[in-house]
Amino acid sequence: MCYKKIAREIKKYNTIVIARHIGPDPDALGSSIGLKELILYNFPKKQVYVIGAPASRFRYLGNVDKLPEIDYHKALLIVTDTPDAKRIDGADYTKFHKVIKIDHHPFIEKFADIELIDDKASSASQLIIELAKINHYKLNEDIASKLYLGVVADTNRFLYEYTSYKTLELAAWLIKETNLNFTSLYDNLYTKSLKEIIFSGYISLNMQITDNGLAYIKLSDDILKKYEVDSSTAGNLIENYNNVDKIKVVAFCSEDKGNNYIKCSIRSKGPIINEIASHYNGGGHIYASGARPKTFDEVDKMLEELDKLCQNFE
Repeated sequence: MCYKKIAREIKKYNTIVIARHIGPDPDALGSSIGLKELILYNFPKKQVYVIGAPASRFRYLGNVDKLPEIDYHKALLIVTDTPDAKRIDGADYTKFHKVIKIDHHPFIEKFADIELIDDKASSASQLIIELAKINHYKLNEDIASKLYLGVVADTNRFLYEYTSYKTLELAAWLIKETNLNFTSLYDNLYTKSLKEIIFSGYISLNMQITDNGLAYIKLSDDILKKYEVDSSTAGNLIENYNNVDKIKVVAFCSEDKGNNYIKCSIRSKGPIINEIASHYNGGGHIYASGARPKTFDEVDKMLEELDKLCQNFE
């Protein structure tokens, strides 16, 4: 791994921009905002910016920055939790003097000068914790809280199979180093609004389940407006259905008129789904992926592929 090399580049540059993937989740935000705060805590004179569209649901993880005019030829870009260039939110990586990728997804393409990729790691946040540990960076409780939440969110409280001994070891080290009151962090991550609970009832009553074990729901903009939720809400609720018997794969597809695509969250209990997701402007992990088809006709084609995948899975 190239943790020492990354540390040398961070030390070298006075202007550092940190980006993550579009449609951020807690790991994307925790790793990017946590890294920003980690760098500033150890190098307070540097100019460090986290960019990308804000995510109001996860505002407890911190705010993103409006990037001022910078000299790109003297700036470092660090991209976290993003395997391919098309999913980088808010940054043109070709403008920067040097680019670093820190990611835990299966490799898709090389776009950075230095690429730290570990698809056995639970999360990008885990890799940032390891970066801090190996390079003896100072930490405080605020930095630790963002990185810890990134790990917890992507492992669903250490339930998923890619939670390794290293995941637990690094989480324990983080708690010990900062005296982190980690139990107090769960409220932000797992508290649901009453609107979400009511909407979850609609999903339960209207979700379709095929004979092959694919569970899915297609949510129009009209339905989202009726329940006063946005296109991300279904994705946030999908974990509630990933451990239901007779379901092998679950897919929630919500119309996002503002971005002109259908936001699809996909989870699996066995079939490998990320290759199919990649055919529909998405990708991700083998058992947890997302896609952004443009129309519901494309959604239907994707669901047909997922259903066949379930049929062929024993």
